Amino acid sequence: MRQDTREQMVFTGIAGKKVTAEFEDIALSSDGGILLAAEVEKRLGIVRRLAECIPDPRQQGKVVQDLESMLRQRILQIIAGYEDADDCDHLRRDPVFKTAVGRDPQRDPDLASQPSMTRLENAVDRRALLRIGYAFVDQYMDSFSRPPKAVVLDIDPTAVITYGDQQLRLFNAFEDEYCLMPFHVYDGLTGKFITALIRPGKTPTAAEILAILKRLVRRLRQRWPNTRIVVRADGHHTKPDVMDWMEAHDVEFITGLGPNARLDAQFADLIVNARRRWERTCQEVRLYSRGWYAAESWSRARRVVCRVLVSSRGVDTRYIVTSFADTAAPYLYERVYCGRGQAELMIKDHKTDLHSDRCSCHSAAANQFRIFLHSAAYVVLHELRQRFLRGTELAGARFSTIRLRLLKLGTRVEVLRTALRFFFPVSFPLKDVFVRACAALQPLRI
Repeated sequence: MRQDTREQMVFTGIAGKKVTAEFEDIALSSDGGILLAAEVEKRLGIVRRLAECIPDPRQQGKVVQDLESMLRQRILQIIAGYEDADDCDHLRRDPVFKTAVGRDPQRDPDLASQPSMTRLENAVDRRALLRIGYAFVDQYMDSFSRPPKAVVLDIDPTAVITYGDQQLRLFNAFEDEYCLMPFHVYDGLTGKFITALIRPGKTPTAAEILAILKRLVRRLRQRWPNTRIVVRADGHHTKPDVMDWMEAHDVEFITGLGPNARLDAQFADLIVNARRRWERTCQEVRLYSRGWYAAESWSRARRVVCRVLVSSRGVDTRYIVTSFADTAAPYLYERVYCGRGQAELMIKDHKTDLHSDRCSCHSAAANQFRIFLHSAAYVVLHELRQRFLRGTELAGARFSTIRLRLLKLGTRVEVLRTALRFFFPVSFPLKDVFVRACAALQPLRI
């Protein structure tokens, strides 16, 4: 392939015919499926919620790019795979994105540019961020038609590698990188997003964990006083002060517990028994037991479950500590605790597929706002997948797969005096899925 001075690309000819291509048709877009995501967002109202949290000191009579339009533009671009503000310069005239934001592709002003979007990212202060954080929690609660009997809060920090002088960046020996480690909190039963908070790149302290737990539990109980709240997390969250607080506030928990000599001695018979079974059968052996254990720093003894796995790879002993006093040990470990592995998939959707690890701003506040923008994209795509793609081949797909197969849809736009017409390719493989999702959204439109 070569490119001549007229920007006409020339490809290998076919049957004596010249094959060329040019970037010149402004009525075309590669992201026609964003119209579907925009309909889901309008149903959820997440952009309106966020806009209400951010004060706008500009003279409104002179404003061309209003807050709601800018937020919707940025979130829809993130959904489509354009995670950087720089992409706004290339997409501000795209007819699909202009329509999705609510503008006529021909008559209305272009969408916001990169400088405008960057100014917005750096203008949101901590008070507005706190309001946005609560808005996400309220959005989560509003997604239920009635208070649930129980919610499982999956809490997990994840590394965000930094390559500049970002506030809160620290060197993390485990990651072997300078990074941030924001908390992610999801509903472990539904996969719904609850909140994500930026923090330094180190193991969380009891004070950091309690700071988020206290606010979350208080907000949830204001509307759901009878809902059972369960906290599920790895061993980094097993802090004496955290467990004491949860027990004092009727919050159930199940968290990992690091091994030590006392625990190994307490469950020595189980470990020996598992080894002997392996030696006799050479088949994988998995045994469970439970007991009561109190570290010196704990205020009281708590129930501990031990899981021993012996295989050709050796002996693997794991422990968890929990407030559940009567539930069987195998069920607690395999079904309840190991269920937190789903949170890793949620973080993968958020961080990897939506690129929420692009925290390239200097200030922590600006990077927190960026994480919230990506979180709004998560909320929209999760709703699309769980509700409108249910029963289709994309019902369990990753966000990147939904984007690639459903949203990256070549589109020609025809602007008429009284209508906008979008033409999709007849050969689109997921035509039936797209039509079905649109039909499901139809009764929701006002």
